Amino acid sequence: MHPNIRTDLAVEAKELWAESAPETTALPGVKAEDIKCRGYDVTRVQILNREGERALNKPQGTYVTVELDALIRREEDAFSRGVEAIREQLLPLLGLVKNDSVLVVGLGNRAITPDAIGPVTAKHTLATRHLVEQVPEHFGNFRRVTVVQTGVLGTTGMESAEVVRALASQFRPDRIIAVDALASRKLSRICRTVQISDTGIAPGSGVGNHRAELSRETLGVPVIAVGVPTVVDAGTLAADLLEESGRGQIAPNDFGDFGGGMIVTPKEIDTQVADISKLVGYALNCTLHEGLTVEDVDMLTS
Repeated sequence: MHPNIRTDLAVEAKELWAESAPETTALPGVKAEDIKCRGYDVTRVQILNREGERALNKPQGTYVTVELDALIRREEDAFSRGVEAIREQLLPLLGLVKNDSVLVVGLGNRAITPDAIGPVTAKHTLATRHLVEQVPEHFGNFRRVTVVQTGVLGTTGMESAEVVRALASQFRPDRIIAVDALASRKLSRICRTVQISDTGIAPGSGVGNHRAELSRETLGVPVIAVGVPTVVDAGTLAADLLEESGRGQIAPNDFGDFGGGMIVTPKEIDTQVADISKLVGYALNCTLHEGLTVEDVDMLTS
């Protein structure tokens, strides 16, 4: 994979590796499969060992990508099918049993739209821990879920990892789900793709602003990352567009300071972030609470 192409998506890292390798070369230490789920394309990439980590420059683990083009096109039943598709991919990675509790963390800055995936998703996610414990006669069948928006270091003075570590120590969840915005190499995947992984997440890595990671190693609890790409690095986008136009392969750093560290996002980003954040929030609710439907979530969140 070209080291100067910026992407957080394992499926794109796999594509980049394939573009740079001879056709007959097998991808070492990586297993990949493409399936259909509820009418959506799903790619599952498993990085099996250190060799696979070096090939894709990502930690060992499972990465599932759900392509949600129908949501942008507003096809019939696209929302409910998208909720089910994410739920079916998320459940096996979570590996929950009956009484497991979950902490859902919305990472990012709600005041900056492309970074608001985490906070807006958290707004659509049901916090039920207090209800289960205080009103068990009505909510005893729900899972204990705690929801938090961490904010960002510049406005809170705290690293997201510090906030989550303190909450994990206090509430002792069995799983943590961290939701964040990601970077893609292609505009065609912006707000149309959801990546789910069991490797945790490093907030801000997509835009080169690496913060302390949230992972099982740092928090002592399995961390499932749910990410949505909202931005593209300007140099990466320019290189991809030139290659698609047939003008040959150009590395992003060949542009020198042309990109100026710019990040590109669509003009419809407000609507797209609102739509896909609601989808992810509803999918989390239907995953965490057995038997819950989209209609139930509508009623509970209205």
